[in-house]
Amino acid sequence: MPDLNSLSPDQRLALRTAARVLQTEFAGTFSVETIELFLQTSYDQFADRAKFSNFLPLMAERFARQRLTALARVEGKHQEDGAPIVLFLCVHNAGRSQMALGWFNHLARGQAIAWSGGSEPSTEINLSAIDAMREVGINIATEFPKPWTDEILRAADVVITMGCGDACPIFPGKRYEDWELDDPEGLDLDGVRPIRDEIGRRVQELLTTLQVPVA
Repeated sequence: MPDLNSLSPDQRLALRTAARVLQTEFAGTFSVETIELFLQTSYDQFADRAKFSNFLPLMAERFARQRLTALARVEGKHQEDGAPIVLFLCVHNAGRSQMALGWFNHLARGQAIAWSGGSEPSTEINLSAIDAMREVGINIATEFPKPWTDEILRAADVVITMGCGDACPIFPGKRYEDWELDDPEGLDLDGVRPIRDEIGRRVQELLTTLQVPVA
């Protein structure tokens, strides 16, 4: 666990609560030590760059849950339900990959799983991307930029890259697609709308190839 003495009382309580929640969720799958290690390393990923420190324990809990879920699948400890996992990668995980994640979750309705990450994660999601997605009834404001990790990459069936170039990792046996899309960074809402719509179209095509009914 992070050095609790350096945290506020509310943060300490939130982290202890997060640890108990994860231990309950992954009881019988991973040891307490493994769960606490993943929570600690997830916390460390955001500690130096989080814009709002009060949200650090929640971010760490959500990211640790995703990583532990991925590890369980990689190690064959997860009961397979046949749902494909798609990983969307870009540079900052603040615009393109977050919009793709939003579209995917909206259209797939839980019939497939999507994650996202960045090679150089930003501190917050692009506000124009949030506004553009809100226009089509999709809320991505509760998401946050994340890095990718080894277990998440290994668990994914399909990896979609968006402008991260040589920084995008390559794992044998994965299906890769590179989507050439303009970067919404610095663009206003009018500039982001065409990117949003193109991502939505591509996500629909992707779901079709995965034989996932589009809502």
